[in-house]
Amino acid sequence: MNFRPLHDRVLVRRIEAEEKTAGGIIIPDTAKEKPQEGEVIAVGPGARDESGKLTPLDVKVDDRILFGKWSGTEIKLDGEDLLIMKESDILGVIEVSASARQAA
Repeated sequence: MNFRPLHDRVLVRRIEAEEKTAGGIIIPDTAKEKPQEGEVIAVGPGARDESGKLTPLDVKVDDRILFGKWSGTEIKLDGEDLLIMKESDILGVIEVSASARQAA
């Protein structure tokens, strides 16, 4: 895939939610909500401030992020459904602890 977001835009792949509840009930596709968690695939160079200075983004490729339910613009790129959003639409980065990485 050859896609480079411009300015403070980020390309995100949604991470699909679990198909079962904790109690083992299977959730049908029609009842599922769109996931609000994703993985950053590509980032733009950053935004420019009033003086023209480039401010780099806080997120980087491979970060797991949370974003708002209606954030971003849905696109299809190479047959894959992705989102393009501004960095300001991102609510936070999910950081995995060292102990959780070793368990995986």
